[in-house]
Order: sequence, then structure tokens, then C-alpha cells
Amino acid sequence: DMGMGYVQAGKKVEIPVYIGVGEIAVSKNPSNVLVTSLGSCVAVIMLAPAISAAGLAHVALPSSSVNVTQSKGKPGYYADTAIPKLLKEMDKLHGGRHGRLLIKLVGGANIMDPNNTFDIGKRNVLAIKKILWENRLGVLVEDIGGDISRNVRVNVKTGNVLVKSLGKERAIL
Repeated sequence: DMGMGYVQAGKKVEIPVYIGVGEIAVSKNPSNVLVTSLGSCVAVIMLAPAISAAGLAHVALPSSSVNVTQSKGKPGYYADTAIPKLLKEMDKLHGGRHGRLLIKLVGGANIMDPNNTFDIGKRNVLAIKKILWENRLGVLVEDIGGDISRNVRVNVKTGNVLVKSLGKERAIL
């Protein structure tokens, strides 16, 4: 049936943008979905509803002081370099006039660390919140901690964040 095919063609196709550890991506393409997977890492998701834009930084460690050289090449790896860089990238999208920014945090689990020896997930979250606060930004909503890994999909158009764990839907933030 020709009609069915036509409707199918008119359907919006999602275009995933995969974000690896230490990477940062921003978009205002309504077809984009920002996708990442997290253990002890934290996804800092920045939304600019006024311009329907979204950004994500995949943060692995709290402080760039452990490796300043790497932080220059991959600022998204460390909380203290990721957030300023993500803000800069969001500014570029709309000449800095992006209106109010909303922050969502996902991840920060205690993976492969049953004794909380390093507690890296928690340290990541605390470092991120401190740096956000220094930039006068608070966290709107979060799904953090625990001992589970998470898959994250950020719908650029709506700002909705779908969190899945072990293949099951966990939360919509």
C-alpha cells in the first residue's frame, strides 16, 4: 500500500550521536539523540529549552590535576575541565543567547568497587556539583549512585532523558 510507505517516509528519523568517555557533544538538531553508557562516569547533561539545544559531557574523573596534559586534549574527561568546556560549546550554538540552562546528572555508580575503596562515582558527582555551583548552576534532576551501569539517551528536541539499566527502562528525567 503506497499510503503506508508515504507515512513511513514522513516519520522523523532519530540520528544518534554516540559520546565516549571524556567526550563532549552539543546539538540543536531536533533529530539528534545523544547516547552514552555509564558506570562510575557521570553524564553532565545541559539543556537550553529556549533554543531546543542539548549538550552532554561524559566525565570520568573529578580533577584534571592528575593529568593536565590529557585534560587539554580531552577536557571532557575531568569534571573541572568538562563543565567550562561544555558551557563554551553551548554558548557557540546560539551566540551565547541560549537562555536558562537546565542540568541533569546520570551515572556515578560504584561499579567494580564493592568496598567503595575509591568511591570514584560519588567523588565525580561531588566535583561536578561543586563546579556547577561555582558557575551558578544547580542540578534540576538526577539518577546517580547505586551499583548499576546505565544507558542514556537524550532527546535534543524535547530534552527528555531516558535512562535504561540491564535493558530495562529505569527513569525518564
